[in-house]
This record gives sequence, structure tokens and C-alpha cells, in this order.
Amino acid sequence: MAVVLRRVNRTVLALVGLLLVVGGAAVLPAALDVGGLPSWRPWSGPGDVLLSRSERQHWRAESWWWPTVIALLGLVVLLALWWLIAQFRRARLREVLVDTGDGEEAVLRGRALEAVMEAEARAQEGVARARVALTGRRAAPRTRVALLLEAYASPADALTALSAEALGNARTSTGLPALPTEARLRAVKHRARRVS
Repeated sequence: MAVVLRRVNRTVLALVGLLLVVGGAAVLPAALDVGGLPSWRPWSGPGDVLLSRSERQHWRAESWWWPTVIALLGLVVLLALWWLIAQFRRARLREVLVDTGDGEEAVLRGRALEAVMEAEARAQEGVARARVALTGRRAAPRTRVALLLEAYASPADALTALSAEALGNARTSTGLPALPTEARLRAVKHRARRVS
């Protein structure tokens, strides 16, 4: 997903840049009133307009015109929203490459590794809920861990146990020298206890 998004971004930026350069090259000589322009050019001087009145009103009487314009504008808005949402989504890693030690590589499903890490993190003392997401590249994965801690749990102890158990086991089983992790901790909402 991230690679596709990068390609889409580069393609869209290249097309917009090309469109702006061609449009600027077409309009600038007329705006600067450069003499000797060919007769086939649509604009020949600073007083010319982009679209004449007859060109602007040519299709307005047709029954298909306004539904087509509205449908095209709606499509542009939907594509722009899809692109905007895609910018903020972090793609999850589908698989992780595991070095088998004999010069070959095995492929481990990302969801399976996430599920095992979540189960190990949830089994820790004081952890109410855990979520793990793998990001990055197949050969160099990264993890994002969200822990919901019980009211009595110590955040320092939870991080130590997470690093030693869930992350340590994941590094060992995949043969990765490092597994960079971003951990977010939150506490369960609870009522204050009365002291008598």
C-alpha cells in the first residue's frame, strides 16, 4: 500500500506539474504581449479571455450537461477524499522475512506475528488489553503497540515486561537483530476509591 501510494503521489505531482508548465507556457507570451505569435495559438494578447461567452454557454441548454458536470465534480471530490485519507493511513505489514540460517528465507504472515505478540502482551500482569500493528518493510519491520493498563499496573513494569517477553520472543523467533517499537500506554478509566 505504501509503495502504491508513493507511486500515485509522484504520478499526480508530475501530471499537475506538467499541466501547470504547459498552461503557463501557453498563456505567458500572450500575457506579456509578445509580438509575432502564430495564428493557431488560442490567446494572442493580454485582452483575450480564456473562454468566450459563447464557449461558456454552448452546452448549458443540453439536458445531459449539468448531470455530467455534477457527476464529474462528485468523482473528483471522492478521489480527493480517498487520497487525503490514504495519506494518514499507515499500511500494515502483510509478511515478515525470516532468516532460516541456511541461506534461505521463510515468510511469516504479519497477522500471525501480531496475534502472538498481542496474546503475550495481554498475558502480562496488569495489562487489560493489547493491540499490535506491524509496519515498515518485510526485512526490517517496526511495531506499534497500544497497551491498556489496569489501575494498579506500573507503566515501567509493563514496558519492561513487554520488551523482555513479547518483543524479545518476536525478535528471537524471526531472527531480527532489532525490532523498533513505538509503545502507547493508557490506563483503564476507573472511579476514585473512597478513603475512610
